[in-house]
Amino acid sequence: MDNAGYTTLTRQAGLMREMSTVANNLANLSTTGFRKEGVIFAEHIKALDGNEDSLSMASANVRLTVQQQGTLTQTNGRFDFAIEGEGFFMIETPDGNQLTRAGNFTPNGEGELVTPDGYRLLDGGGSPIFIPPDARSIAVAADGTLSADGVPQTQIGLFTPADPTDLSRQNGVRFQVRGDVIPVEDSAIMQGFVEDSNVNPVIEIARMIEVQRAYELGQGFLDKEDERIRGVLQTLGR
Repeated sequence: MDNAGYTTLTRQAGLMREMSTVANNLANLSTTGFRKEGVIFAEHIKALDGNEDSLSMASANVRLTVQQQGTLTQTNGRFDFAIEGEGFFMIETPDGNQLTRAGNFTPNGEGELVTPDGYRLLDGGGSPIFIPPDARSIAVAADGTLSADGVPQTQIGLFTPADPTDLSRQNGVRFQVRGDVIPVEDSAIMQGFVEDSNVNPVIEIARMIEVQRAYELGQGFLDKEDERIRGVLQTLGR
């Protein structure tokens, strides 16, 4: 295979990764707190010997999480929280503390607020948040202060990576931070709301069609290149 063939193959591999990413975005269209993902294409250029043109290879191995605010939907749930602005909730998992925008929590058997997967929500100091079992009313202020029957109990923590590039996705709504995290003070917590996925279905479907057409063009080139090489080999073999 010549240089043009190798270049097209690297591009096709990147387009397949992008198609997979777009499909995953659409699959999580209704997932609370989901952040849509994209891929970043990079071009690598190498000078060739003699008078040949340079060789260009494309790769798409870097994933990009789009942090655009999703729509806030009112649920009126006492333990449904949405973040208006930047930042993440911090939760405790077996793999260490992780960040999430999915704010649908519920008390467990010990009275601690947990995610649907059972991971505990943490306050600003990194401790679990406890709900008194006899509390008749639970209120959360915009700054995250949680009160039971009008008595402040704790403050829900909001955090963000010190370096945004340290954020790596663990699943649809959970993120691991390789470096340090810092508190967020300028955002607000809305009780009785959840943040919807920030995926725009129209944009994603349009992107899927665009990627599919680009892939088909590349595949057509590879098919013609294969026919050309077969023709040359048959001619030389006569």
